[in-house]
Amino acid sequence: MPTIGRMRGFLASSIGVTCAAALALPLTLPSSGARAATPAAQSPAAELPGSTQSLPLAPLGSDRSLGSASREREHGLAQRDVRPFSLVGVVWDNPEAELHGTVQVRTRATGTTAWSGWQDVETHNHEHAADPDAAERGTGKVRGSTAPLWVGDSDGVEIRVRSEPGDAANDRAAADAPLPRGLRLELVDPGDEPPQGGQAEAARATGLTVESAATSAVNADLAPLGAAAIPELTKQQTEDDLIAARGGPEAAGKARPYVGPRPRIITRKGWGADEKLREKDFAYTKTVKAAFVHHSASGNNYRCSQAGSVLRSIYRYHVKSSGWRDFGYNFAVDKCGNIYEGRAGGVAKPVLGAHTLGFNANSMGIAVLGTYSSSNPPKAAVNAVARLTAWKLGLYGANPRGTTYLKSGGGNLYKKGKNVRLRVISGHRDGFATECPGSRLYKKLGKARSTSARFQGR
Repeated sequence: MPTIGRMRGFLASSIGVTCAAALALPLTLPSSGARAATPAAQSPAAELPGSTQSLPLAPLGSDRSLGSASREREHGLAQRDVRPFSLVGVVWDNPEAELHGTVQVRTRATGTTAWSGWQDVETHNHEHAADPDAAERGTGKVRGSTAPLWVGDSDGVEIRVRSEPGDAANDRAAADAPLPRGLRLELVDPGDEPPQGGQAEAARATGLTVESAATSAVNADLAPLGAAAIPELTKQQTEDDLIAARGGPEAAGKARPYVGPRPRIITRKGWGADEKLREKDFAYTKTVKAAFVHHSASGNNYRCSQAGSVLRSIYRYHVKSSGWRDFGYNFAVDKCGNIYEGRAGGVAKPVLGAHTLGFNANSMGIAVLGTYSSSNPPKAAVNAVARLTAWKLGLYGANPRGTTYLKSGGGNLYKKGKNVRLRVISGHRDGFATECPGSRLYKKLGKARSTSARFQGR
């Protein structure tokens, strides 16, 4: 539990400028584009590496069975043995190119002869990404990519990618377009689980790598260095800390802040993020005016005990395969309602994510692990979204039932520079033309808004 003294210490040590709005988070925050310093580390600790297999896709069929035009519209790989993996996705060279068609994969469970049926991989062109003018977008490393699909422990794979009109049925150019160049199948192994219980304490005592120490240090006012989770607080404790951070009751005024109790948040250390994968520094925006809710579109065939493996796989896919600087979302929520720290930089800070193309500035992204186009999200997951937003939006004075304005950085719904009125808790599709967060999860956002506001005491 953070004390008032520790909270004040956090204020003194943070970088940047204080949010100007009266009800905004009174912590001293990094300004837009600011980079946080990396603290000194103790002796190195054991890492938890995974791996990625990247296999080029080739035209399917023979010259006799398919014409050259048809071969340009169907690529894939026949059944083959591979090293163990648990998550799949497809990437291509040009991040601006769109894949209009279908991606389907079959996998074989490790150590068996049992092959799955064909599973669809969501193509989700462009919409989960850094804004067009963001530094992250201009590194030359970014690739086009499908959504990742969790398939579980597997050692065999078969894939087919077909160019079809699909959603572009009324777009002649898209309907006739060949597949993007440089198609590759990415097979991700999440690596080992992080130590638990007493093993975790022992691992923490041996020290942290420079990268792990930097990631943990930005949360050091909320939990001990190297902690696997940030503990929950009562509403009273959360309010008291926020009032203290604003300079005490006199400076804050007599009214209690509208902020929900801080929920328990599993840190990147807790889910086993390999901090050597991401870029070393942290990127920030100015404030948090809105939350965009997503589904990961990675499928629902995971147990909550596997959520850390799913996160490590998506993280590796975002960085190593898609070329992003870090995990794209600011937070993740599993179907049991557990909340996870996403992109590094501090859970209470306005970390710049890559979750909603055009609206990453002054917002945060929450990914509910799973696919909720035709499946209902569990109540625990919706409630976790409400608890998380009640706390994080409350730090910045945002009303979960309200609306706000965000300036578009450019996208397929709003041109660059347009001030757009959005709900404080929005679905991804509110800022970009996409199916995300799935129609079933999108329908639950009204419940999330009202519950979040109730947690804030509104």
